[in-house]
Amino acid sequence: MSSMKTQDLSKSADIVIIGGGVIGLSIARELALRGVSRVTLIERGGFGAEASCAAGGILAPQVEADGASEFFRFACTSRDKYSDFARALHEETGVDVELDTTGTLYLGFTADDENELRRRHQWQTTAALRVEWLTGDEARRLEPNISPRVRCALRFPNDYQVENRRLIDALVKANQKLDVNLISNCEVRALRIEGGKLSAVETSAGLVSARVAVLAAGAWSSQISLTGLQRSPISIEPVRGQILCFQPQPQIARHVIYTPRGYLVPRRDGRLLAGSTSEHAGFDKRVTAGGIESVRSIAIEIAPQLKHEALKDSWAGFRPRASDDLPVLGRSEEVYGFVYATGHYRNGILLAPITAEVIADLIVDGVSSTFLERFSPNRFCVAHV
Repeated sequence: MSSMKTQDLSKSADIVIIGGGVIGLSIARELALRGVSRVTLIERGGFGAEASCAAGGILAPQVEADGASEFFRFACTSRDKYSDFARALHEETGVDVELDTTGTLYLGFTADDENELRRRHQWQTTAALRVEWLTGDEARRLEPNISPRVRCALRFPNDYQVENRRLIDALVKANQKLDVNLISNCEVRALRIEGGKLSAVETSAGLVSARVAVLAAGAWSSQISLTGLQRSPISIEPVRGQILCFQPQPQIARHVIYTPRGYLVPRRDGRLLAGSTSEHAGFDKRVTAGGIESVRSIAIEIAPQLKHEALKDSWAGFRPRASDDLPVLGRSEEVYGFVYATGHYRNGILLAPITAEVIADLIVDGVSSTFLERFSPNRFCVAHV
């Protein structure tokens, strides 16, 4: 989460980006790098203070994939951009986002787990993706603190992690250097539509006229009304995730460690994150006793010695979910000048580089990626009969 002095809200902009999490900040930076001079980004709270700050920072499309879908290709494309993304941000700002390329382990504990891991190993090997099969003993040689109950594992050498809070810090600094007008603690309430065309963005601090507005407000995307339209915007719901933080001495893992039930993420500063719940709780951000118990049991299943570790911290965040679990990206069919970049659900950090690229391609060059066709907001529109 990054704090900075709020700039004055300009009365007009070429492009207004609604939302200052990892997606909005990445798009703003990419537009500015391509020479768009009047970019204003408006964030209702602090930059990156919601899902982007709460995330685990895992960049692991192969671990989670059931097959080679268009979304999987999108996610892998973004992951593979991260080395250059991290390097560029370091050059621009001096901030190390701590991209960790140790890799990810996916552990199997039961016969059902083993069958699932074998299926994943087979299709990913056939698809020429990097994946390694490990016995339980081989997995424990890599990570001695994992449970003796582990019977097998997959290692994904290309599935990484990033320190997401440092990433937000780097993106804020990069945008400042590029003269993006960054506005925090300002609520966007509505988009004014005239004759099917965007005319202005209505905020708690006044109106901003703009030729393009990009909706990157995450779980709050559906709270922004479109004045002059009958139909509500795309429905994005918040899905609460609770994460625990330990600080074992010494650190008990090097890899990101997954199971079918949850994960551990070791940080460079010695923290160990454990996650996560997936709850339909509205905008209730509380960490609950049930959530702590659930996540702690996942952590102990992976590494039994965590039973004796004190909890250092805990938090919750809201993943922005569309009804089909896929991102919502591209131009609105109903409003000229309105672009969606939301609904990233559990993958906002992972998808930031590719989202910034395809949205900038669309706005600056008028080029619509094939990915945008699959994730278009217009897929939710009811056909007129």
